[in-house]
Amino acid sequence: MSRRPRAIVEFFIERALFLCAAGSILVTVGIVAVLLVETASFLREVSLLEFLTGTEWTPLFSDKRFGVLPLVSGTLLASLIAMLVAMPAGLLTAIYLSEYSGSGVRRIVRPVLEILAGVPTVVYGYFALQFVTPLLQGFISDLAGFNALGPGIVMGLMILPLVSSLSEDALHNVPNSLREGSYALGATKMQTALKVVVPAAFSGVSAAAILAASRAIGETMIVAIAAGQQPRLTFDPRVPVETMTAYIVQVSLGDTPAGTLEYRTIFAVGMLLFLSTFVLNLLSTWLRNRFREEYV
Repeated sequence: MSRRPRAIVEFFIERALFLCAAGSILVTVGIVAVLLVETASFLREVSLLEFLTGTEWTPLFSDKRFGVLPLVSGTLLASLIAMLVAMPAGLLTAIYLSEYSGSGVRRIVRPVLEILAGVPTVVYGYFALQFVTPLLQGFISDLAGFNALGPGIVMGLMILPLVSSLSEDALHNVPNSLREGSYALGATKMQTALKVVVPAAFSGVSAAAILAASRAIGETMIVAIAAGQQPRLTFDPRVPVETMTAYIVQVSLGDTPAGTLEYRTIFAVGMLLFLSTFVLNLLSTWLRNRFREEYV
């Protein structure tokens, strides 16, 4: 191919790549713009103080209350349970794969974890409702049929591959010189892994935890199916709760007329959810960059 036709082809390829990149940015800007406009319309009728500090959330009832704290508490409760399941299991899995297992075990374990990550969340939701909750009720007699505990545990299983994969990458990138120095001082493999490798990879492991928390906060179908739709300000995992994402699903089903104050609540809740996950993602990016700088 001569130089001129090649330059023309490269010109069109460059412009096509630019349009793809610009399109993703424009979509993001459009999403943020819609959230801002609708949230501003909502806050013209409901004060920001009432929205952020109110303890009752009944926008679909005749006696309307717009305090978002019950949704926030339900979201935090389910996410906290998920993190308590995913972080220990994911970190231990990462330590095993990075420090102990052979290549054959890695070839088996990693695809299994990828299968967990690829299961549709609606399947996880019915698994929590039909299997995990009845199983827990055999040990916890006062556990409600819809609760935060079962979905939280299943969410932890869902985000476990994310935690283990990112944590394993962080552990694997720790220089071998640190391990060799630890062994030279007489440390065992377990002592080296827990007291040298994990602290050295703290930034990467922390980034994995924050990304997993962001994923748990934004999870929709599991909590919509198995946690119930009863917004209440509680941190009792045995009772039904409603998360921010579950409320958005509830209103988006079509029973609430578009353009009403009740309909705009989903945009206000969505903006709060967006800001929460955005801050967590920024923090995760900062930790990952710090981790890379330490070992580059």
